[in-house]
Amino acid sequence: MALTLAEKLLQAHIVPEACPETKFEKGSPIERGKDIAIRIDQTLTQDATGTMAYLQFETIGIPRVKTEVSVSYIDHNTLQTDYKNMDDHRYLQSVAEKYGLYFSRAGNGICHQVHLERFGKPGKTLLGSDSHTPTGGGIGMIAIGAGGLDVAVAMGGGAFHTPMPKIFGVELTGKLKKGVSAKDIILEVLRQETVKGGVGAIYEYFGEGVESLTVPQRATVTNMGAELGATCSIFPSDASTKRFLESMGRGSDWTEQKADEGCIYDKLIKINLDSLKPMAAQPHSPDAVTNIENLAGQPITQVVIGSCTNSSLDDLESVAAIVKGKHIAPGVEAGIAPGSRATLMMAEKAGILGDLIEAGFRILESACGPCIGMGFAPNSNGVSLRTFNRNFKGRSGTADANVYLVSPETAAASAITGVFTDPTTLDYKDPAYKKGLRLSLLEGKDKRLKKSVILSKATDSGMLIHPLSEEKASQVEILRGPNIKPCPPCKDFSDTLSFPVLLKAGDNVSTDDIMPAGTKVLPFRSNIPEISKFTYERLDADFYNRAEKTGFAGCFVIGGENFGQGSSREHAALGPMYLGVRAVITKSFARIHKANLINYGIIPITFANPEDYDKISQDDVIEIKNITTSLKEEKPFQITVTGKNGSFEVEGVNTIAKRSADIILAGGLAAYTRKGGN
Repeated sequence: MALTLAEKLLQAHIVPEACPETKFEKGSPIERGKDIAIRIDQTLTQDATGTMAYLQFETIGIPRVKTEVSVSYIDHNTLQTDYKNMDDHRYLQSVAEKYGLYFSRAGNGICHQVHLERFGKPGKTLLGSDSHTPTGGGIGMIAIGAGGLDVAVAMGGGAFHTPMPKIFGVELTGKLKKGVSAKDIILEVLRQETVKGGVGAIYEYFGEGVESLTVPQRATVTNMGAELGATCSIFPSDASTKRFLESMGRGSDWTEQKADEGCIYDKLIKINLDSLKPMAAQPHSPDAVTNIENLAGQPITQVVIGSCTNSSLDDLESVAAIVKGKHIAPGVEAGIAPGSRATLMMAEKAGILGDLIEAGFRILESACGPCIGMGFAPNSNGVSLRTFNRNFKGRSGTADANVYLVSPETAAASAITGVFTDPTTLDYKDPAYKKGLRLSLLEGKDKRLKKSVILSKATDSGMLIHPLSEEKASQVEILRGPNIKPCPPCKDFSDTLSFPVLLKAGDNVSTDDIMPAGTKVLPFRSNIPEISKFTYERLDADFYNRAEKTGFAGCFVIGGENFGQGSSREHAALGPMYLGVRAVITKSFARIHKANLINYGIIPITFANPEDYDKISQDDVIEIKNITTSLKEEKPFQITVTGKNGSFEVEGVNTIAKRSADIILAGGLAAYTRKGGN
């Protein structure tokens, strides 16, 4: 039977003994929603999530990672205002040396961009403790974001469990016009599908329109596909993929990967690239999409180009083509962060970097930076155009800023005019890469520049530390700063829970709302007692104080649709766990956050009747009985609510798979793993 590319790669990686309940026949579709367990070939972590992942990995007791490739990246917390971040970096480097990982030093670049350049291989699986790990789908990988604890288990050789996703096909026809970007492709998908449309699904791109897209363009689409709530997104591996890998000095890593002819998708989306226009996601959601022509002429105050979505050489070249010989408009602050050190060096050799500096761009570090509120925050009430993937309120570091997500072309055009500007209305030379020249650097200022010089920059690995031999690794001492604390254990499982509702939240609550990032919070990522003080701060500034008054004995949280969207940060589950949250009851969950709650022993429950959400108030008391029976027999949760609206019964849907139920019963994933669970 004809299979989609995603189905073929998943089936090739299934570990049958880890999911015996799911029966499947190779070459036939697996029933959607059934638990599958897949072998993980590669892992990545970044420093905001990595410290906790490796603290957990240490407790597993395995002397060396068992994956083909595991990489620890430093890219989030590179702003070193005191000892905390640097201490964590030293810890992460010593762990990498001890356990056989590659270590990407601060300044080497953003994990997703570097991984695409250095390690990504078509046909492989990648699990990363960052929600934008699906970037790897641009090179033909099954690349999935997860919590750090799931990644720790995968590094130890354990399978990754997930419900079998639906496969949504996105057929691309036509070709992008000058001034229209790959960013506009994913913005169009978000406009159609919304931030919760992809929950439980993989988006697979195919069609003749794919052929004209470079790997960095495809990676933009798969990266921001995370905002759909999708498990991941994937493109085929074809001639364009081969050219990219060859340009990175890795041509031997290429293999062809494509769907079977005649395969059937669970849903089909058609996009004609010829008809796309430049678009923007308006404040404060990635799916609040409109055409730039509807915003044209409105003044802006800031432009930032970069992040793991749009910081490739292709992106920088697009910007340089528009701003060359011009200058950033008065009243506009403009910054640009190349995605990797290699990209920065290639841009410098080609003259692209000089064009950007001459135009007035501030060159920022090759790191996540402004995307997670680590510097370059907008002015108060500012209008910031960013080529990033998220514009949740306050994420930029300025609570009242209005952040728009746009393409590099739109950002560049608006930077030089000072107002929202449709780049298709400007007269400029189309970048060389759009004409099929992957090494467009040969069009640089120095006409004598040789391809070998370019490749030497593309393949430079001076900031990448390779794994030590097992003998040398055994001599390594792990370095721990005073801010690094052991991960606190999960609360003991109880068959009956009776606690107050300490928070009632609305729809589309993000992990930024649950556990903010930024300069104030992230330095405590290795210290759960301290970082927990910021839990739910953006929803209720008094939450920690009220939880403290209960002695952190226990409480419940109520939420609306798509609860926990956004980042994979497991601190959004760790903080609540530490403060005593025992169950979260919502209309629906985002995939990664639901998994993280389970990993830390918090029960995720959805309302059988969404209207019951309206009946419950903050400070009501909820009692859930016979939880063991519900989990073991996959029965609904029977919930009694007593409070503002009297006493009444509510039914909670049990969407927890058998293994996940066993994890909750064991007291979290770490305890489950130590007891020998798969």
